[in-house]
Amino acid sequence: MSKYSREDILKSVKEDNVRFIRLQFTDLLGTIKNVEVPVSQIEKALDNKMTFDGSSIEGFVRIEESDMLLYPDLDTWVVFPWTSEKGKVARLICDVYMPDGTPFAGDPRAILKKMLKEANDLGFNSFNIGPEPEFFLFKNDEKGEPTLELNDKGGYFDLAPTDLGENCRRDIVLELEDMGFEIEASHHEVAPGQHEIDFKYADVVKACDDIQTFKLVVKTIARQHGLHATFMPKPLFGVNGSGMHANMSLFKDGENAFYDEKSKDGLSETAMNFIAGIIKHARGFTAIANPTVNSYKRLVPGYEAPCYVAWSMQNRSPLIRIPAARGMSTRVEVRSVDPSANPYLAMAALLAAGLDGIKNKMTPPAPVDRNIYVMNKKERMDAGILDLPATLKDALDRFLEDEVITKALGDHAVEHFIEAKEIEWDMFRTQVHPWEREQYLTTY
Repeated sequence: MSKYSREDILKSVKEDNVRFIRLQFTDLLGTIKNVEVPVSQIEKALDNKMTFDGSSIEGFVRIEESDMLLYPDLDTWVVFPWTSEKGKVARLICDVYMPDGTPFAGDPRAILKKMLKEANDLGFNSFNIGPEPEFFLFKNDEKGEPTLELNDKGGYFDLAPTDLGENCRRDIVLELEDMGFEIEASHHEVAPGQHEIDFKYADVVKACDDIQTFKLVVKTIARQHGLHATFMPKPLFGVNGSGMHANMSLFKDGENAFYDEKSKDGLSETAMNFIAGIIKHARGFTAIANPTVNSYKRLVPGYEAPCYVAWSMQNRSPLIRIPAARGMSTRVEVRSVDPSANPYLAMAALLAAGLDGIKNKMTPPAPVDRNIYVMNKKERMDAGILDLPATLKDALDRFLEDEVITKALGDHAVEHFIEAKEIEWDMFRTQVHPWEREQYLTTY
C-alpha cells in the first residue's frame, strides 16, 4: 500500500507552507542531482511531465538524445525540517524515463528495481537491507572550506568531552527522526573524528533512498556546526577507513528465507546458497561496491576492513560475517562496501551475486574462524581464500570478466561506468604524488 497519495502531497504543501520542490535522482556515480521547481509546478511534477537535460548528467545520454522525464515516487515525499519558516523545501525521489515513456536503462534506481523483480520472480517478496554508513567530521576554515583538522580525539563508543562531534551527531539524529527515520543507534567510531549512525533496515529500494537522504542530512547539519562531513572511504593514513556494511536478508511469504530453526547454525539452504554466490562474485562486484581510487586504501590488512574473500559466523576479518541474531533478524553482512558507492548499483550487484548462488544451488566453502590478517599467503591459498582486488584498475578488470554482475547492471551502465572509472584511474596513475617526491627526490 502506498504511503502517500497525490491528495496527501497537495495537502502537505498547504499545511507545511512548502514553497519549493526538489525532484531528486542519482547519477551513475552515486551523486544526488535535483531539479528544484516552485510549488506552482507541483501538479506538472505529479503528472510526470517535468523534463531535464540528461546529456549534462554523468553516465546518462548524448546531447542528441538529451530530453528525459522525471517520474516522482510519491512515497518519498519529505519536507526538509531545517528549511526556512518563510517557505519550506520538500523533495520527491524520481525514476528517470525516456520521452517515449520507457524507463531509462542507465537510471541506477531502475537497475535496482530490475534486479528486485528477478528476486520477486524467484518467489522472494522483499530484499531487506540494513546499511551502516560511516563518515568523518573535519573542521572548516574561516572561509568555510574543509580542512584536515579533526574536531575530536575520540575512539570507539567514546563520549563528550573526548567526542566533540556528539552534539553534531545528535542534531543529525533529530533531523533524521523528524524526516521519518527510525534511528537504532549512533556512536563514535574507531578513528578520531569518525562516526556512525545506524537506521532501521528497509526494503532495498527504500534503503538506498534512505542512504542518499542520510548523506544529504549529515552534510547539511555538519555545515551548520562549522564542520565538513565526508563519506570518503579513507581520508587519513594510519587510521580506520569508513565502510558501509550491508546487512541483507531475503523474505518469502512474510518469513525470513535465511533462517532455518532446524539447522545447526540457524541458516537455511537459501542463506548458504546466497553466501556462496556472494563469494563467487566478490571480486566481480568490488568495482561497484568500492568505486574510487581511494577505496583501495581502506581495503588493506590491519584496519578492520576486509581484503579477503571468506565468511565466518563471528570473525570480523573476512568479507562476510553472519551476525548472531536469528529468527526474523537472520542476515548476511557484507563488510567490503564503502559509502562512496552508488547504493542502488552496489545493492543490485550484491543481489545479483546472491541470486546466482540461489539459482545454481551453490555451496559456500567452509567458514574461516581464524584471524585472516595473521595468515600468510600460503595458508590463505591452502584454505582457498582469495584476495579482493588491490586497486581500482584490478577491480575494473575483474568486473568486466563477471558476466552475472555486468548483465545485472546492463550495457549502458557498464559502458559509461567503465569509461568514467578508467579516466579516474589514468588521472591517478599519471599524477606525481607527494610520497614519491619524499622517497625519491633526494635519493636519485
